[in-house]
Amino acid sequence: MTISGVEQASRVLRVLHVEDSELDHQLILAQLSRAGLKVEMERLDALPAVLAALDRPWDAIVSDFNLPGYSGLQVLEALKERRLLMPFILVSGEIGEDTAVAAMRNGASDYLLKNNLNRLAPALLHAIDAAENERARVTADHELVKSKQRLHQLAGHLQTSVELERAAIAREIHDDVGGSLTALKFDLAWIDRHAQEPEVRQRVAAALETVSSAIDASQRIMHNLRPAILEQGLVAALQWMTARFERRTGIEAGLRVGDERLALPPGVPLVAYRTAQEALTNVSKHSQATRVDIELSLDSGVLTLEIHDNGRGIAAGDLAKERSFGIRGLHERAATVGGWVDLSSSPGSGTSLILTVPLAADAIDALDDSTDFGNDTGASIWGRV
Repeated sequence: MTISGVEQASRVLRVLHVEDSELDHQLILAQLSRAGLKVEMERLDALPAVLAALDRPWDAIVSDFNLPGYSGLQVLEALKERRLLMPFILVSGEIGEDTAVAAMRNGASDYLLKNNLNRLAPALLHAIDAAENERARVTADHELVKSKQRLHQLAGHLQTSVELERAAIAREIHDDVGGSLTALKFDLAWIDRHAQEPEVRQRVAAALETVSSAIDASQRIMHNLRPAILEQGLVAALQWMTARFERRTGIEAGLRVGDERLALPPGVPLVAYRTAQEALTNVSKHSQATRVDIELSLDSGVLTLEIHDNGRGIAAGDLAKERSFGIRGLHERAATVGGWVDLSSSPGSGTSLILTVPLAADAIDALDDSTDFGNDTGASIWGRV
């Protein structure tokens, strides 16, 4: 929180004075007292003592330039090395303009001449106030980073929970619903073989058709919940997805693969699959495209997945909408494996989405500790949902 000049003047300021002249020390102390400041000022001149004193809490440092065996710039440099956000004011009997400019560029708050100390008090208050602002900013930035990390951890946990729940539901559909439907189909087939009346056989045939459709639907739902085809590898899964997309939508789709035998770390195939799934869903729903191309490559340890369509593109305003969770989800999903997503589009020129994942060991995070706001639902829309 910023402290006003009035509040600064009412409190006792702890100031380290780096000065070899006791007379100059008393003059500066008197000048600050006449300005109404309450100051506890400690004078030090030996460099080792000054460096040791930097570890103590000070409101500001006032330093001469020419000191026995060293200069005030060395003290300033020590402050920088220790990353101390402490106001530093250079006061000297004589200092060249180049030296003063160099000191300011190196982090000094201000510089004054000893024969003109009228500006010392306001300069000191201003420097302390600026330092308080900087400390508050650094603290706020640190808290923001911590908050983002906690949010990422929560999102990663939620995404992992979603995938586990999807897998559990898929197993239940396979074991319970699928098993029951298959048993029902066998029973209907038995009835069809033994029934004599044409009406019964007609009803049984209709029931068999309904059960077969239900079995197909359950298999499709299971695959959407947990793509079992990924067990055969990412390339096989993308080939299946591309062919199915083309049959279902009528949009021409092509897949180019640099290497069909990709050895990928855990988690990467699922992220790439879900990214392609999301992209194709949006192509079919919103792009008005007639062709989409998917390219998967691995070069220099970096996996790249690009989905490009020739549709109407996405307006910049759509991506800036408050509830544009689709593309945000893709960004966060990529972050779970240390990757990122680039999206380029302009109205009328189509859309290109590129997933990039470095496969170095230190760039891959386990899904349980990941960052993921991803949305696996096929109804999500870039820039709108």
